[in-house]
Amino acid sequence: MEALLRRWRLPALSARQRGCRPRHGAPGRAKRLLLSQLFQPLNLQAGGEAGWDGRAGEPTCRSQKLMLQGGLIHPSSPGCYYYMPPTVRAMEKLIKVMDEEMQAVAGQKLNMPSLSLAELWRASGRWDQMGPELFRLLDRHGKGYCLGPTHEEAVTELVAAQSNLSYKQLPLRLYQVTRKFRDEPKPRFGLLRSREFYMKDMYTFDDSEEAARQTYDLVCDAYRSLFDRLGLPFVRVQAATGSIGGTVSHEFQLPADIGEDRLVLCPAGHFAANVETLSGEQTSCPVCREKLTQTRGIEVGHTFYLGTKYSCVFNAVFYSSENKPQLAEMGCYGLGVTRILAASIEVLSTEDSIRWPSLIAPYQLCFIPPKRGSKEEAEGAALMERLYDDLAEALPHLAGDSVLDDRTQLTIGKRLKDANKLGYPYVVIAGKRVCEDPPVFEVWNQNAGEVLFLTKEGVIELLSKVQVP
Repeated sequence: MEALLRRWRLPALSARQRGCRPRHGAPGRAKRLLLSQLFQPLNLQAGGEAGWDGRAGEPTCRSQKLMLQGGLIHPSSPGCYYYMPPTVRAMEKLIKVMDEEMQAVAGQKLNMPSLSLAELWRASGRWDQMGPELFRLLDRHGKGYCLGPTHEEAVTELVAAQSNLSYKQLPLRLYQVTRKFRDEPKPRFGLLRSREFYMKDMYTFDDSEEAARQTYDLVCDAYRSLFDRLGLPFVRVQAATGSIGGTVSHEFQLPADIGEDRLVLCPAGHFAANVETLSGEQTSCPVCREKLTQTRGIEVGHTFYLGTKYSCVFNAVFYSSENKPQLAEMGCYGLGVTRILAASIEVLSTEDSIRWPSLIAPYQLCFIPPKRGSKEEAEGAALMERLYDDLAEALPHLAGDSVLDDRTQLTIGKRLKDANKLGYPYVVIAGKRVCEDPPVFEVWNQNAGEVLFLTKEGVIELLSKVQVP
C-alpha cells in the first residue's frame, strides 16, 4: 500500500548474525528468537578490544577484530577457536550450499577418520615431506598416527580396498566436510590461518587422463558457481602443486590487502597466476602482452590434477572393459569452510560493521520494537509481534531466521547501530510511524543500501524474495 517514501545510501552489506534459543509464545504463534537469549558475548564499543586474542605487536586483520567483537569466535589456544552459535549457523548454511554444488557434479559425501596411520603417509613419502606442520602422535601401543591436514592417502587406500571396482562405477567423486589440523608455526589473523579448521575436500577417480581432466574442469566450474552464489569477488589463478603433488593446480583467491599470496593478473582476464609459479620476472600477459597488475589474495579453494601419484602407491585400480586392472586417474579439490567465512567478512565488511554473503548470514532479519516507556511502546510492541507472527506464517522458510531485539531498555538508535555492526541483511523497526493508520515500519535493506517505509504487507512482499539454503 504505502510504498517507499525515502531512501538513502548505506554501506554495502550482506549479513545476518545470531544463534539463539527459541522462546515459546502463545499456542499457535511462532517461536520467537530473542536477542537477549543468544549465546553471543558482544563487545561492540567503538574500538573495543576486550577479549582480544592477539599479543602486543602481533598483526591483526578486519575479520579477526570484527568476529571477536561480534561474539562470533572466542579464542581457546593459539590458532584454535570456539565457534559461537551464530558462526555455526553460517557454517552450516555454507556447507549446505557446498553440498548442493558437489552433488550437482555427482559428488557422494562420506566421512574419513581424522586420525591417519603414519604408515600411509610414509608410503606416499609425505610423512617426512610435510615436516613439522604435521601433528604427529603415538597411541599406547607405540603406533604412529597424524591428525589429517588432508586425506589423499586415506581415500586412496579406501578405494584400493574395493577389489572389484569396475570402470562402470567410474567416475567416482567422493567428498567430506571435516575438521583438519595443521601445526602452523605462527597462527594469525583469526580463522584465516589457524591450527584447526574445517575444509570441504573432494577426491575423484576416473578411468583415463582425458576423463580426469574433464572432471577437473567440472569441479572448477562448481567452485565458480559457489562463489558466484555467495557474491564473492574471486579470481582463479594457476598455482604450485606443493606437498600434495600432481601436474596441474589452481587456486581460488579473494583479492585482499591482508592476503598472504601475491598474484599477477591480466587486465583483460586472459591470465592469472600466483607469483610462486612464475619463472623469472614475468611482467606481461603471455596471451595479449598487456602489462600484468599485481595484487594480494586470500586462498579459499585449491584444485589439483594428481594423475596416478597416489593410486600407484596404494594400488587403487579398476577393471577396464577388457577386464584388465588399470590405475585410476585422480584429482583432489579443497574449499576452506571456516576460511571462506572469515575471508567473506574480510572483503565485504566495513571497518566496524560485519557484512556476510546474504545466503549464509546467520540470521536474515532483526526486529527492533519501541523503547520501553516510549509513547509508541504499547501499540508498537504489539504490532511488531503481530508482524513477526504473520511473517513466520506467510514465509515459513524465514521463521527460524528472524531475531527479535528485546533489549527495550536501549534506544532504537542504539539497537539499530548494533544490528548494523552485526550485519543483518534486513532490520525492521517499529518507529514513530508505527502508530499511523495503517502502521508503517522502517525497513533497513542493507544489501541494497537503502531504507524503506512499508506497511506490513510491503514488508512481507519485500522479504518474500529472500533466499536461505
